[in-house]
Amino acid sequence: QVQLVESGGGLVQAGGSLRLSCAASGRIVSINAMDWYRQGPGKQRELVAGITGIGSTYYADSVKGRFTISRENAKNTVYLQMNSLKPEDTAVYYCHADVYTPRRDDYWGQGTQVTVSS
Repeated sequence: QVQLVESGGGLVQAGGSLRLSCAASGRIVSINAMDWYRQGPGKQRELVAGITGIGSTYYADSVKGRFTISRENAKNTVYLQMNSLKPEDTAVYYCHADVYTPRRDDYWGQGTQVTVSS
């Protein structure tokens, strides 16, 4: 019905940058919030950053000043620019969206691995 496809993960050295993308497709009427979560080894999934339908953003304290979330509504796509990456940012990053089809449901992407080497 609705698919979220992430891209942009990979291996980077500490201090480097990566840009994640997540494109939503399917029977979409509108998308409210779009978020990025991550799950590191042996850790619970946590919210990293999010952006509402009107562009308000929110970030986890651990990434403030380093990560920037943005979206292109015409493309149903959300981005996460990650700068000054640290080894503790290593995780699988998941895209999440609050979608109206017109029924309101939560959707998740399959995840993309980000590995930061020291």
